[in-house]
Amino acid sequence: MPEGDTVHQAAKRLHAALAGKVLTRSDLRVPKYATADLTGRTVLDVTPRGKHLLTRIEGGLTLHSHLKMDGAWKIYAPGQRWSGGPAHQIRAILGTADRTAVGYRLPVLELLRTADEQRAVGHLGPDLLGPDWDADRALENLLGDPARPLGEALLDQRNLAGIGNIYKSELCFLLRVTPWLPVGALPAEHASRVPALAKRLLEANRDRPARNTTGRHEQNLFVYGRAPRPCLRCGTSVRVADQGDGSRERPTYWCPACQSGPAPEPGPMRAEPRGSRHRTGN
Repeated sequence: MPEGDTVHQAAKRLHAALAGKVLTRSDLRVPKYATADLTGRTVLDVTPRGKHLLTRIEGGLTLHSHLKMDGAWKIYAPGQRWSGGPAHQIRAILGTADRTAVGYRLPVLELLRTADEQRAVGHLGPDLLGPDWDADRALENLLGDPARPLGEALLDQRNLAGIGNIYKSELCFLLRVTPWLPVGALPAEHASRVPALAKRLLEANRDRPARNTTGRHEQNLFVYGRAPRPCLRCGTSVRVADQGDGSRERPTYWCPACQSGPAPEPGPMRAEPRGSRHRTGN
């Protein structure tokens, strides 16, 4: 699932391609909106909110999309071959005189009134890359359920919006605790660092083509996707196990020597996830 920095970049590309321009083509390939026609309307802006994209259109309308695991918006010039996937995976087409935005494999696509945007994103916590960022409220949200494992709390977009599976693993490594440590067991000095550290990581990567949390050119990530290679800090083999709240399990990486706290028993080594070395991730 693309994380907050990836969605921010997608919004930036869409805004540059569409904002201030009149739509000459509109095709929403979702049954509920198949007859909706946005042609003749001007795109006002494209705004990211956590992992959500809000494309605001003249007439008080907003096209809300979420990329989930494999979704993507691709931008094409006139005559350029579309290469984001087979035609049956296209869910939305927004075209202007000089650019066409094509949404592939979008699991969430809805047309709503701009005044009703809160219905789609009102549940989200403070956005790490947004104007509503509030570190104190984010920390209060995280600490609201002391028994919850830190990794699950970080992924809960109601606490703070923008963290995905990669940043979850990397943040826990930098905090030197496992993702299974209950939030309430975090030392106070560690807990107070979480919002600022998360924001610093996403801001550092908001415009980078390849996500980097280490500051090193030769290795972009500390633990995510690195099992069973050696930890960059101590040399111990990085481990991976699934973590989830019962609705979905996510591969989670940690160093058993550098990170204190509970962790699953060793199990069969799993393959590195597709895309773990690139910007796209869970």
